[in-house]
Amino acid sequence: MPNPLLLLDIDGVLNPFQAAPPGPAGYHLHLMRPQSWIAQHPHLLSEDVPDLQVRLHPEHGAELLDLPFDLAWASTWEDDANRHISPAIGLPALPVINWTNPDHFPADGTYFKTADVVSYAAGRPFAWVDDQIHQADRDYVSRNHPGPALLYDVDPEVGLTLDDFEALAHWAGELTLPRSA
Repeated sequence: MPNPLLLLDIDGVLNPFQAAPPGPAGYHLHLMRPQSWIAQHPHLLSEDVPDLQVRLHPEHGAELLDLPFDLAWASTWEDDANRHISPAIGLPALPVINWTNPDHFPADGTYFKTADVVSYAAGRPFAWVDDQIHQADRDYVSRNHPGPALLYDVDPEVGLTLDDFEALAHWAGELTLPRSA
C-alpha cells in the first residue's frame, strides 16, 4: 500500500502568522518576497513591496520527512513554497497543488481549496493540514472522496506542534493496520 498523502498549507500551519511576536518558541523569523506576496500589492512596483515576515521552525522539515506520508504543498504559495519554504526548513522540492480558482468561495461554504484537494488526491488516502478547514469541507470530502481522509485543522496562533505530528503519525499508522473482519 503506498503512503497516504500529506497535503500541507503554510500560513497558519508552518508559519503561525497570528502568533504574538516573537512567535512560538523555536520559530525563526525569515523575510521573504514570494511572487504570490508581490501579486497581492498591484498598486506597488515589485521592488517597493515590503518583505513578508514568515516564522518557521527549523526542525519541521525533518519531522515532516519522518512521517509515513508522501508530502505535497496545498498552499496559496504554490510554486513559491519550493523556492522559499522548502529550503528554509530542509525539505526537498515537493509536488504542488495549483488552485483552479483561488478567488472563488463556493456557495456551499467550502474553502476554495477543498475540491482541488479531493481532485489531487484522486481517491488516495490523504491528510490535509490547514488552518481554514470547516464542517462544510469535511462534508464535501466525505461525499466526494472514496478513500480515508483526515482534515486536520491547526491553530494559526500556534502552528504545528508535537501533538499534531503525533496525531498525523497515528492516523497514518491506523491505515496500515490489518482490519479485522
